[in-house]
Amino acid sequence: MANIVKVGIGQFSSVHLNLSESLQKLESIVADAAQEGVKLLVVGETWLSGYPSWLDHCSNVSQWDGKEMKAAYLQFYDSSVDLKGKDFDRVCKMAKSNRVTLCIGLNEKVKSGPGNGTIYNSLVVIDQHGKLLNHHRKLMPTYTEKMLYGLGDGNGLKAVDTEVGRVGASICWEHWMPLTRQALHDSGEHIHIALWPKVHDMHQVASRQYAFEGRCFVLAAGQMLKASDFPKSLEQPNYLKSDPDQWTLNGGSCIIAPNGKYLVEPIFDKEELITCEFDLDETIKERMTLDTSGHYQRRDVFEFKVDHSRVDN
Repeated sequence: MANIVKVGIGQFSSVHLNLSESLQKLESIVADAAQEGVKLLVVGETWLSGYPSWLDHCSNVSQWDGKEMKAAYLQFYDSSVDLKGKDFDRVCKMAKSNRVTLCIGLNEKVKSGPGNGTIYNSLVVIDQHGKLLNHHRKLMPTYTEKMLYGLGDGNGLKAVDTEVGRVGASICWEHWMPLTRQALHDSGEHIHIALWPKVHDMHQVASRQYAFEGRCFVLAAGQMLKASDFPKSLEQPNYLKSDPDQWTLNGGSCIIAPNGKYLVEPIFDKEELITCEFDLDETIKERMTLDTSGHYQRRDVFEFKVDHSRVDN
């Protein structure tokens, strides 16, 4: 494990609800990051193939048995990723051919067995050899997400060893779940990846608090999505119709040190590769005063247990 590492966040839009074109774009993003010397690349929440921001804007998404939402769901399902399929193999080959550890969010579907009609809000960590190290499904879909996503499980609540240190990750409002945070703190993260739709002010608070509490570096990755990319079957409100090129998801990606301070401040309204170098030894230095898994924990007072089994719903 190198102590000085270079990391990157790919703050670029995917090709919304188009898996093949998103994969093609991802190939370029990964190659460009490798050219810049990035060893750990992060791409945002459900980047393959897009976060359903339209749930929070379009009025006809919640109509019972509505044909417009069924049409959108079909697009959503068709552009999701089967981790046993050739599309995911292609993602693993990108990491391997570019010698990059890759963390990416995706809409995950299961082709057969339990859960074959369900989509999961998932993330994967793939090492520089193209090996899948971790596969996490978001524990609890947030508010409107419950119309699309199934419940995750504790299988991915862990940090994994990579060439850039021990890496863990959470998705969106999992960062407001204290026991989820504790499970990852106990697993010993050097780097935590925080995937968000966009990293607005309260998500900045959560990301900085996580870095301080966990004494780890945090890569907070936001998505980019324009109103014009919404499914055509859905009715858009006037404020989007009048300006279809506005960002409904506008990034806000940032990189935070183990003391909770910014190394790279939030970047909004701009597509770019965000990079940073840092020293992993800083994670140990900061744990001198606060270690929520050890000397600043009372296991004689509290009992804590995590079920790491995989559950298909």
